[in-house]
Amino acid sequence: MLPLRYLAGYPDDLQRQVRAAIAQDQLATMLRTRYPGTHAVRSDGALYDYTLALKNRFLRNADSPAKVLFDSRLQLTANALGSNGKLARVQGGKIRRKHEIRVASVFKEAPPEFLKMIVVHELAHLKEREHDRAFYQLCSHMEPAYHQLEFDLRLYLTQRELTGLPGG
Repeated sequence: MLPLRYLAGYPDDLQRQVRAAIAQDQLATMLRTRYPGTHAVRSDGALYDYTLALKNRFLRNADSPAKVLFDSRLQLTANALGSNGKLARVQGGKIRRKHEIRVASVFKEAPPEFLKMIVVHELAHLKEREHDRAFYQLCSHMEPAYHQLEFDLRLYLTQRELTGLPGG
C-alpha cells in the first residue's frame, strides 16, 4: 500500500479515496484544475512585504517579524512546511528576541493559495504558540478556507513526491 506521509493523520477512508485518485491518475488533474497558477512572490523581500501586508491586515497589534525568507535548507516533513521562531540576541546588556518566519523554498513555485495558507499559519504563531482551538480559529479568521487549503496542500505535496520533483 502506498504510504501517504503528508496525510498520515487523516482518516483511513479519506486516505483510501486519495489512493484511488492516484491510481486513476486523477490527483494531478484535480490539483491543476483547482489551482492553475503560481504566485509572483519570488524573492525574500517580496515574501517579507507579502507577509507584512497580511500581518497588518489581521494582526495589527502583534509584533512584526524581523525576518521572513524562503529557506532552501528547510526540510519538508509531514508536520513542518514552514517555521516560526524567536531569535535571542544580546545587544549591549540586554537580550532582544525577534520573530523570524521561514518558508520552505519549494513554495516559490506553488499556487498562491498555498503560499497564503503557509504564511497565515506562521503569522498565527505570533499570537498563539500552540496548535490549539484558538490557533486554528485565528487561521480561519485570516483565511476562511484554511482547513481545505491545508488538506489540498498536503495533496499537492503528495503529488510532488509521487512525480519525483524536488522538495516533495
